[in-house]
Amino acid sequence: MPRFWKARFRNPYASSLTYFKRGEENVSSNNELVEFMKRQIIIEKEIVDSLNKGIADIKNPPVKGVLKGISLDSVKHAELYSAAVSLLTNVSQALKQENLDEQRALVEKHIQMEAELIKKLEKIMPTIENNKVQFLLNSILTDERRHHALLKTVLEIIVHGETITEADWWKMLWENVPFHGAPGG
Repeated sequence: MPRFWKARFRNPYASSLTYFKRGEENVSSNNELVEFMKRQIIIEKEIVDSLNKGIADIKNPPVKGVLKGISLDSVKHAELYSAAVSLLTNVSQALKQENLDEQRALVEKHIQMEAELIKKLEKIMPTIENNKVQFLLNSILTDERRHHALLKTVLEIIVHGETITEADWWKMLWENVPFHGAPGG
């Protein structure tokens, strides 16, 4: 990792998200956690801006595509941090049945779409001879499989109307994330 990267961006996953060291004692505080996540939102947005400016002049399509993908992941990370902040600071309102039905239909539609994409990619992958193209398509296939599993979990939660805790959300989000925030994920 380049030295300037370490100096500019902290590793937000180096320690527990709920405990921060202050001298010799561990402090657990919703306020500190919320402030931490708000700072992470700013950092993720800085990453997006930096990558988007940096890729403007890149002519190499695979490099540009991978960097754009990382930028989009950072947009997603900012949204997830924002959602976590909302979980900690807002009282959630119960959804009406029609909202649940709309969510269920949307998730079911995308489960089907992801399943079709996975089948197509699995069928074409063995026919690809170019290692670089195979690498890129395998990366997409890995994402599609992760999306499919994540959507199935979300559908199960919606259908069963289970109460989900913050810990359940984090477990669901992180168990399907490759590299858990490291470069490439």
